Amino acid sequence: MKKDSRLTRVGVAGYNKPKRTPSHPKKSHIVVAKEGDKVKTIRFGQQGVMGSPANKGESESNKKRRASFKARHAKNIAKGKMSAAFWADKVKW
Repeated sequence: MKKDSRLTRVGVAGYNKPKRTPSHPKKSHIVVAKEGDKVKTIRFGQQGVMGSPANKGESESNKKRRASFKARHAKNIAKGKMSAAFWADKVKW
């Protein structure tokens, strides 16, 4: 089986394997999402903005930032693997 040209072009390890893109002017990550037989290249995450993944002893403001992000994007996160919000939530937050 030949490797999908989309995977090679964006340089990711495989389907649903997000990768950081430090040289992209706007977006911080890229992923080639695959759900069933649908395949889609998605760029997500604002360049230069730190998410705040849960960690022990985190500040109250980080907790609130994460809760706000998840609340604000809940509808789009719920769309699943084919949405940028899903990947931003998984990788950055």
